[in-house]
Amino acid sequence: MSAARSHPRRAPPPDLPAPRVPARHRFETSEVTLVAPWISSAHEGLRVAQISDVHVGPGTPPARVRRAVERINAFRPHLALLTGDYVTSSKRPVARLRDQLGGISAPTFVVLGNHDHWVGAAAIRSSFESMGYTVLQNEHATLRVGSAPVVVVGVDDGLTGHDDVSRALDGAPAAATRLVLAHTPTTARKLPEHGRLVCFSGHTHGGQIFVRRLTEAIMRLADQPFVRGLYEVRGNLLYVNRGLGFGRGSPAVRLGSPPEVALFTLSRKPR
Repeated sequence: MSAARSHPRRAPPPDLPAPRVPARHRFETSEVTLVAPWISSAHEGLRVAQISDVHVGPGTPPARVRRAVERINAFRPHLALLTGDYVTSSKRPVARLRDQLGGISAPTFVVLGNHDHWVGAAAIRSSFESMGYTVLQNEHATLRVGSAPVVVVGVDDGLTGHDDVSRALDGAPAAATRLVLAHTPTTARKLPEHGRLVCFSGHTHGGQIFVRRLTEAIMRLADQPFVRGLYEVRGNLLYVNRGLGFGRGSPAVRLGSPPEVALFTLSRKPR
C-alpha cells in the first residue's frame, strides 16, 4: 500500500491590476437620467444607449469603437441609437463599418450625418441594414417595449438639407413614448413645440476643444447654440453627444471634451 501524500494548499494568486487601456482607446461613459414626465408609465426605467460621430478612419482607433460597442452591450439597453457621421471624406472606411460597429445586441436605430451624405448615403445605409440595424431617413419605426409602444423617429441630416420633420413624424402616435434621432442639434428647433419628444443628436464633438463660455460663444456665432449635454428646446428634451471620433485623418485633439458613450435611463419623475 502506498503512503498517502499530503499536498500543501497553495495561496490564491494575488489580484492583478486591470490592464491599462491606452489613452487613445479611451472614452467617457455618461450615465444620464432623462426626466420626461410624458413618457408611458410602462417605460419607467427604459434604457437607451447612444454613440455618435464615429468617423471610422485614421482619427478614430478601432479599439475605441469596439470597446464602445462592448460597453453598450454591457448596459443591456432596450434600444441603441447611432446619430450620424460614421465616415469623413473617403468611401474606403464604409467597408469597415460592419467590423467596427456591428454586434450591438439591442434593437439599433441609425440616422445619417452630413459626412455620410457627402461620402455616399446609399452605401452607408446598405452597410447598416446588412448588420440588422434600422436606418431612418425622415421616417419612424415602432417597437413594443413592455406593455406600450416606443416610436423612434429618424430625421435626416439638416446641414445638407435632407431633413423633413413633418414627414418623419407623419403617423407617429402622439400617445406613445417618442424618441427622435437627428444628427444636427439645431433640428430640435424644428420639432413641434411641447411635442412630448426626447431628441438625441451629435455633430458638434462637444466643441472638440471646450473652454466654457469661449467655446459656447464661438458656437453661438456659428448658429450652433447646443454644444453638448442636455437642453430643453421648445418644450422638448435634447441631448447632444460629444461623439467617439475625430474626422481629420490625424490623432484626435480634444481638450475638455473627451469621446463619449451615453447611457440613458428614462424616468417620469426625478430620482
